[in-house]
Amino acid sequence: MKPRIVYIHGNGASHWSFAWAKWLKEELEKAGYETFFETMPDSVIARGKFWLPFLENHVKVGEHDVLVGWSSGAIAAMRYAETHKIKGSVLVGPSSSDLGDELEKQSGYFDEPWQWQKIKENQQNIALVYSDDDPFIPQEQFQIIERELQPDQVLKFSGRGHFIEEKTFPELLGYILKTYQ
Repeated sequence: MKPRIVYIHGNGASHWSFAWAKWLKEELEKAGYETFFETMPDSVIARGKFWLPFLENHVKVGEHDVLVGWSSGAIAAMRYAETHKIKGSVLVGPSSSDLGDELEKQSGYFDEPWQWQKIKENQQNIALVYSDDDPFIPQEQFQIIERELQPDQVLKFSGRGHFIEEKTFPELLGYILKTYQ
């Protein structure tokens, strides 16, 4: 049975369909996947106190779901997996710290230490996706996440920034189709 793909956008988003998200939703649905792509509550600050209960109570994310999180959405996916069983996660441009950024601090995601082992234990697959020239997330952040989570798949790109300019993302689609048939 194909899992449901739940997309979690990054902070500062006025709508979920930014960049490659709308294309990914359409391609996944064409391939027979149930999807959940919606603008998250508190979408600008992306506070965990709103996002995590929304994923649990409204979206009802569970063990048959794959979380595709981009930027702050990837951080939310990791925090959700600390306390919930999911099928897997795809972490696009994540961070493990607030990077000294006031907006990121307000999210609340970095107030507690990471429970890396629980994140790994609560899912079958983890993919880390990033670019070597991300202008927002320092490369050390990806190295920390890779070291701590030991993802099943690392998709490292060159010259793709924070994937904001992308209108399609065939490599991401290909990974999901191959991993979650």
